[in-house]
Amino acid sequence: MDSRLQRSAGGNGGPGDGARPTRGPRHLAGASGRRTAEWRGPAIYVEDVHKSFGDVQALRGIDLAVERGSVLGMLGPNGAGKTTAVKILTTLLLPDRGRALIEGRDVARSPAAVREIIGLAGQSTAIQEELTGRENLDIMGRLYHLDPSARKRRADELLERFDLVDAADRPTKGYSGGMQRRLDLALSLVAHPRVVFLDEPTTGLDPRSRLAMWDVIREMVASGTTLLLTTQYLEEADALADEIVVVDRGTVIAAGTSEELKNRIGGDVLEFVVERDRRAEAADALRGLSGAEPTVDDETARITLRVGADGSQSLVETVRRLDALGIRTEGLGIRRPSLDDVFLSLTGHATEDEGEEESPPRRRNARPGRDRRER
Repeated sequence: MDSRLQRSAGGNGGPGDGARPTRGPRHLAGASGRRTAEWRGPAIYVEDVHKSFGDVQALRGIDLAVERGSVLGMLGPNGAGKTTAVKILTTLLLPDRGRALIEGRDVARSPAAVREIIGLAGQSTAIQEELTGRENLDIMGRLYHLDPSARKRRADELLERFDLVDAADRPTKGYSGGMQRRLDLALSLVAHPRVVFLDEPTTGLDPRSRLAMWDVIREMVASGTTLLLTTQYLEEADALADEIVVVDRGTVIAAGTSEELKNRIGGDVLEFVVERDRRAEAADALRGLSGAEPTVDDETARITLRVGADGSQSLVETVRRLDALGIRTEGLGIRRPSLDDVFLSLTGHATEDEGEEESPPRRRNARPGRDRRER
């Protein structure tokens, strides 16, 4: 069996820049008089987590907190450390130092207890393509030791919920990409997890399938599920996340709601497209127009410039300068900052910048509810 089928299947409250989560367990006296720890903090609590692979520092001290029933969007380019963070939080990797708690359960000390309450839909689906959708769900139910009637009932519920009833008894190798993604997410929900991790769940989907997946995610949150979502799609984080953390080179460099992050830039953004062979000349013409440097997208020949509160005056001056050089523009206008602008401002590069994230091979035999020896 594919080892990914044996993985675990079962925001507000992100700290500010450099801040540490401060909420933790409160100790209550049990019936026996012994003191027991009852977690009343965030559903996900991460403090100063580090992870290296040889000389590569994948995580350099991640801090974050996610309140119950909310969505935290983890935003960053390839190689930022997002997938490494998810693997640590889902017990697939051990942190080098720091601590991470899921509903108060330590991912390093009590991995089996964590796996009982989480779900994971990773970048690669856990589907067995030679099996039908219903058979995939049945296998996951077996891994959770559900009895036959409970497995059938849960499979029927999830097939209905994810609009897969008509395809339930067809081999999944014939499913579209969007259908496979929906089934993969359904697999992660078999055991009614309290916390679900979605690692770039819409990568590779067409726009229609992506929007359908967004609707599914919203339904999950409405039912009370806590969700951590990693993505490279800025509009996805904008649409789904209660709070966003921006990760770059293994650290959280900013956190807040979408509007809070956009307000960090402040003011308006000037934007237009020019002929490709004149993009450098156009960018040079805008230098000195505001306190920011113009940004040029070499692929689209789109130029953007943060102009603060002087949007109208900057627009007029831009037209004058470009006309004097005989540079024609398309779509010249002023708009509010986007998360893309935020990311460029914070990191100096776009979310699509390449750089593969370092990670060892996935471990096998990590069955739900069963502890395993860790290195």
